[in-house]
Amino acid sequence: MRSVVLAQWTFLLMVVAVASASGGCSHTQNPERRVYVISEDASGVGSNLESGTGGAGAEAYCRELEKQCFKKCWRRKPKHPSIEKHSGNHHQHCASECLKVFMQCVKEQEELERQESQKKALHFPNIGAALDWIKEHKAEVALGTIVIIGGLAAAPYAVAILGGALVLAPL
Repeated sequence: MRSVVLAQWTFLLMVVAVASASGGCSHTQNPERRVYVISEDASGVGSNLESGTGGAGAEAYCRELEKQCFKKCWRRKPKHPSIEKHSGNHHQHCASECLKVFMQCVKEQEELERQESQKKALHFPNIGAALDWIKEHKAEVALGTIVIIGGLAAAPYAVAILGGALVLAPL
């Protein structure tokens, strides 16, 4: 799931970069609103991140809920009188009901991850401070991290990979 989101962010950032590089309109552009190269090599980005609720941990959690649901369902007599306990239909019924539990769990975990990623933003007084810090801490920064330069009124940037390089691009 994260790779899909990462690909979407990368595509969005490439579109923004191409649009801003082509000039767009004839008005003078603010020089701060451009793509900044943090490093020519994006390897090692996010390598020191702890896995939180998302990724494999969330899926394992949801799979465990699904297993517990199935065990509970299998022990009980089905509510449908046409389904005999411990029959093939009972197995299919429990599998179907518990798949719903799994899918709901995944949906909730994705929403929690989305909310968590919105909370994670780095704040810097100027672009130089942001670039210096990210260069020194690239193993601790996740792709898609929001970077705020100069306060909340400023337009946000995001950490991304563009052409193999690690960049800071305007959103």
